[in-house]
Amino acid sequence: MTTLQHLPADRRRGRRWLTHLALIAGTLVMVYPLLWMVGGSFKSEQDIFSQLNPFPSSLDPRNYIAGWTATDPTFTRFYINSLLIAVLAVAGNVIACTLTAYAFARLEFRGKKVFFGIMLGSIMLPAHALLIPQYVLFFHLGWVNTYLPLVVPKFLATDAFFIFLMVQFIRTIPRTLDEAAMIDGCGKVRIFSRIILPLTGPVLITTMIFTFIWTYNDFFAQLIYLSYPSSETVPVALRRFVDATGDSSYGQLLAMSVLSLMPTFIVFLLAQRRIVEGIATTGLKG
Repeated sequence: MTTLQHLPADRRRGRRWLTHLALIAGTLVMVYPLLWMVGGSFKSEQDIFSQLNPFPSSLDPRNYIAGWTATDPTFTRFYINSLLIAVLAVAGNVIACTLTAYAFARLEFRGKKVFFGIMLGSIMLPAHALLIPQYVLFFHLGWVNTYLPLVVPKFLATDAFFIFLMVQFIRTIPRTLDEAAMIDGCGKVRIFSRIILPLTGPVLITTMIFTFIWTYNDFFAQLIYLSYPSSETVPVALRRFVDATGDSSYGQLLAMSVLSLMPTFIVFLLAQRRIVEGIATTGLKG
């Protein structure tokens, strides 16, 4: 097999140029829709679809100003709703998944392997297969049109993916630490709070970040369970700018879409190093 080191210098240089050109072309293809959306948010309705150039001639903020107050209630309310649900979901996932993962990774109890297998099996179950049973359950509980269906399951350790992630991480912590703590008189609860929990920082931060991003960007569940205008979230509220009769406000839609990306973009920007660290230490791939 011919390797790059065995080729003449000119051919190696040529291959590197081709590789760089292919990567640049791929990057432009992926980035163009984002540039088009950002540029379109500063354009008039007529210019958005008539120009392929994503860059606007001027930075006109009228779409942002009009879009923020175009709905009743305004987007201030929608952001509060989205952030409230996302923060509660993060708290629920961190507390419940950590305790459950500790039980699977460190404690011995009857039926542990069976329960762990069921938990793993639930990862492969399509979310849409559970939609109708869950809706019927929440409807009879009187939780529809409240935030409870979106928040309460997080406190019951229903996100098997994060449990599995934490189990894998906790298993890498030496058991000698547990044994040393037991010799010093610590019980299971104190071992969890004094030994395990402080050492699970990377996987906890990974869980917090992914839970926030996935909950904040979730459209389907929030569309199903929230029908009052005052309880809608940002992803659901964006559809208000698209009218089935053709009277759509695409400029305002693009402007609010750009703003809707800001929380997740800021979270990713601030926690990028932690995300990479968490993925590397938990063996998460893809």
